[in-house]
Amino acid sequence: MKIFKVVDEKFEKNEALKVLISRSEADIEEFEKTVKQILKNVKENGDKAVVEYTERFDNIRLSPEQFKISEEELKKAYNEIEEDVKRALQIAFERVKTFHTAQIEKSFFLEEKGLLLGQKVIPIEKVGLYVPGGKASYPSSVIMNAVPAIVAGVKEIVMTSPNPNKYTLAAAYICGIKTVYRIGGAQAIGALAFGTETIKKVDKIVGPGNIFVALAKKNVYGYVDIDSIAGPSEILVIADETTNPEWVAVDLLSQAEHDELAASILITTSEKLGKEVKDIIYNKLLVNFERKDIAKKSLDRYGHIFIVDNLDLACKLANFIAPEHLEIITKNPFELLEKIKNAGAIFLGEYSTEPLGDYILGPNHVLPTGGAARFSSPLGVYDFIKRSSIIYVKKDGFDKLKNYVKSLANAEGLIAHRLSVDVRDKKS
Repeated sequence: MKIFKVVDEKFEKNEALKVLISRSEADIEEFEKTVKQILKNVKENGDKAVVEYTERFDNIRLSPEQFKISEEELKKAYNEIEEDVKRALQIAFERVKTFHTAQIEKSFFLEEKGLLLGQKVIPIEKVGLYVPGGKASYPSSVIMNAVPAIVAGVKEIVMTSPNPNKYTLAAAYICGIKTVYRIGGAQAIGALAFGTETIKKVDKIVGPGNIFVALAKKNVYGYVDIDSIAGPSEILVIADETTNPEWVAVDLLSQAEHDELAASILITTSEKLGKEVKDIIYNKLLVNFERKDIAKKSLDRYGHIFIVDNLDLACKLANFIAPEHLEIITKNPFELLEKIKNAGAIFLGEYSTEPLGDYILGPNHVLPTGGAARFSSPLGVYDFIKRSSIIYVKKDGFDKLKNYVKSLANAEGLIAHRLSVDVRDKKS
């Protein structure tokens, strides 16, 4: 980790910030070429292509009949997991559902003389949920992606995951997902986007994945909708001299253990705290840490400590970075809340540690990364609905607005637009 002093707001010229912001930029041309070929093959050859790529990339030989995991297997996985994990998953499901229920949008009508205007809120019908698998286990991703769709009223949720373990399958069972396929990678995204003989086409694909999954989602956008193209994870902590350095150190490490590209950032008004945090991480926490290789690479490359003169500058710097996760661990964290404009999730106070949000609190842990918090939001119920405008015009409403439409149609040179009003006007 490197320590830098920031004395002004010329963030664009700061070399350390340039490294952070550009960390997800990679030469993806070779990956893109491979992904496009996979998608083309799946689109043209369906199940046959999925079988081929699953064997090539995942070392699993499946027939199309073996793609789907039976409901009995899902229930068996649920029954096999430890009782404490089962209870934790159930609590997480209930809390996430309660939080997202508050996001439900309602249809509405606006009535005036001769006019009835409104908006109809409609859930997307079919959603595909991608969950990473293999050696990793992400039951929390199942819950966070599935629950807002469930709350929105999506009728059909299809899940794909390469060789999923019992925890992932148990989470699917808790969420009531009945269709789960044991396939992954770009081929799974292609199957969901285009459909195959065995796998139904969906309307939207959500969920995280590796570079191949991310690029596949990017390339099928338009055939289907997607949630986002997720980049490396990040945490930013704003702290002052009152903050416990060990707590900050552990929170930064909790993000660094994700992968080598994860960013762990501290902005503090206390140089003493910054040095203490760095010392604790390297000389205490990392010494016998199980995921040391991953975490150390992340911290060495993208672990940054910024020393600032005041908390106002800290907030401005945080807004420039627009982090996925933002912890404010200061004497009066709520005083800074109104100054924060760009962050995926904001954790206030010393006990509001980010892992609580990853698993159990209720707000969604699928958050914008790589500065996307400047223009996007956490995954929510609103991502699984669409809106249709409702328009009913009576004769008196038509008469009230017809001449304005004629004027605007003339201004734009759209003759048939005016004629559509004229023919009705003549009839009356």
